[in-house]
Formats: sequence, structure tokens, C-alpha cells
Amino acid sequence: MSGRAQASAGELLELVRTGRATTRGALQQATGLSRATVGQRLDRLFRAGWLREGAGGPVDSPLGGRPSITLEFDDAHAIVLAADLDTRHARAAVLTLTGEILAEHGGSLVVDDGPEAVLGELGRWFAELLEKAGRRAGEVCGIGLAVPGPVDSDTGRVVQPPMMPGWDGHDIRATLAGAFTAHTGVTGVPVLVDNDANLMAYGEQRTSYPGCSAFVLVKVSTGIGAGVVVHGSVYRGIDGGAGDIGHIRTGAEALCRCGSYGCLAAVASGGAVARRLAENGVRAASGSDVRDLLTAGHPEAAAFAREAGRQVGDVLATVVTLLNPGVLMIAGDLAGTAFLTGVRELLYQRALPRSTAHLDVVTSRLGERAGLVGAGALVVEHLYAPERAEARLLALGV
Repeated sequence: MSGRAQASAGELLELVRTGRATTRGALQQATGLSRATVGQRLDRLFRAGWLREGAGGPVDSPLGGRPSITLEFDDAHAIVLAADLDTRHARAAVLTLTGEILAEHGGSLVVDDGPEAVLGELGRWFAELLEKAGRRAGEVCGIGLAVPGPVDSDTGRVVQPPMMPGWDGHDIRATLAGAFTAHTGVTGVPVLVDNDANLMAYGEQRTSYPGCSAFVLVKVSTGIGAGVVVHGSVYRGIDGGAGDIGHIRTGAEALCRCGSYGCLAAVASGGAVARRLAENGVRAASGSDVRDLLTAGHPEAAAFAREAGRQVGDVLATVVTLLNPGVLMIAGDLAGTAFLTGVRELLYQRALPRSTAHLDVVTSRLGERAGLVGAGALVVEHLYAPERAEARLLALGV
């Protein structure tokens, strides 16, 4: 840690939260602070309700003595709200600060209806979920939102989103905060927004693959997007455009919703498979319809999904060669056996053996909850980062 002797209360909290130092003695050793200074800074965290004492740890000295008291992040002092928007459906939840879902709701919500209508409805869902969870709106420390489009993380605004007409440049943070206030009366709750594939990747990596230093998740639903987590952090690129593999050009001539021809999403997404099925007389209008057909064992849907998987696998051979991930996770409406089989066929055929020798190709562990868990984690990591935590402690007067 830089400036060891000047470590703030926020930095001590970070050490405890991440498990790098969970006793007073370990904090002294990690920071170089005196016992008295560590005690003073921990006292601020205790008064804020952010830390608690846990069970005694092992006795390190061969001479015996009292066990060291462990320190724990206290996740009971606040809660987080999270929502995950797809093009025609959404999920919302109340979560603890450590990611446990206390209440959740899923239902129809169409992004084409525009930000005011959609975010206003989310505000109503949040108010109902808080009542269902038996929690007060004043306990909410932040709101996380996953959206199906590229997001400028500095502003929280989507940038030219092909799947979200009418949302380009909209102030999502202000609108959702206003909707929350309108339904609960609580003001000043921060809102964070990120791409859905990014947050799914973040949630999955943190929950199931915390030791994987290079993790890639590909979401294949109505569109196609990827989230990349490197050394525990989401890689977004310079303005939020990283991972937008749905608009990599293929040799096809199909028209994409972005206005270009030959995009991967135009030929291999859930929406593309639904169109092919409809052209063959099968009732399907979206990726979720394809998912239902695949679950029911529909042979034509399985054949088209496998072919879509091959097309995606062809592109992923380049992604894997470039990033050399340890885990490649397939998620979304098409993430079943047929699609995964197609991905593996082309991926292992086209990528160099060196790139796939230590690669695990898997499907989602969290399923429809991945985006919610990732959105909740995004809020917590933002609010309790050392500098921001220090500022919040000062604002609380501790």
C-alpha cells in the first residue's frame, strides 16, 4: 500500500473487506500504523456501523495467550437495489452488501417504450420490493442498473445503443433516482449504470471464479455482447465500448439493427435465430421464445442454435487468442447444449492450441441473477472504495 503510514480508515476497511488483513495486528503490519492510530481509525468504522467484531482467530504465539479478535465488514447497515434490463424483460432485486438477494421480481418491460416509462416502472418495482423484503427505503445506499447497450461509465449514459432506441445520451442516473424518490420519498441515492454483459461477467467472476485473472462472458440473447474481467476489474475500454462483439463483421449480408450489414448479432443472436424459425413457420419473435423452444427440445430450434454457436465460436477464436482467458462463459437465452456445442466446434478448430490449453468453456452459474449480483457488487465496490469511503465517513460526521 502506498503511503503506508498515512493509511486512511477507508483503506483499513478495504483490507478487512478483501480479507487481506482481518485483525488489529494484521492491519498494523500491513499499513505501518501504530496500534493507537489503527484503533482510532477502526473506531470511526465501528461508529459508522461498517465493521463488527467476529470470532477470535488462532493464537499465533507458542506461548499461548488470548486469540486475536477478527474484524468483519458488517453488511447489515445498508442494502442495495439492482435491476437488469433486457430488451423485453427486466429483473429487479433488493440485496445485502455481500450480494445475498432478499427479494426479487421479474416481468415484462420493453426498452423500446423509452427511458422515462421504463425507469419510472423500475422505481415502482423497487418500492414494492422494499416492502416485500421488510426494509426501509432509507436503508438503500445505492442503485445499480444493467442495460443492453454500451455505457460511458463516467456519465452513466448509453452511447448509440442499437438495442435501445430513444435512450442515446439520456441521463439514466437522474431519471432512475427521480423515479425512486417519486415512489419512496427518499432523495440523494446514487445510481450506477453499466452494460449488462459487463455486470453479468463481474457477478459470475466474483461469485464462482474469483481466482481467474482473465475471465470472459458472452451473452447471447436478443443481441450479443461480451464482458471482460481482468484481475478482478471490468475492462471497459476508453469509453465503454469494449466487448461489443455483436457488431464484428462476418461474411453474411444480413442487415443489423445498428444499420450495418453482416454483424455477428444479425446472424447468430437469439433474435436472428427467432427470425429464421419464423421464416420456417415456427412461432418465435425473440431470444426468450427461442430459449423456450430449446427447453422444450424443439429440433429445428436446436439445429439453428448450433449453427449460431458455430458462427459465434468463429469470432471467439480471435477473442480467445487476443485475451487468453482462463474461463469463457456462455450466458443468455441461447446458452444451452446445442449452442455451446457449436461454439466449441469452431473455437477449438480455429484457435491455436496454445490459446485453449488452459481454457474452460462453461455456461452461467448464476443464470438470470448474474446481472443483479454484478450490479449490486458494482455499487458496493464504488461506495466503499477507500477514497469514497473516507469522504462518506466525513459526511456522516465520524
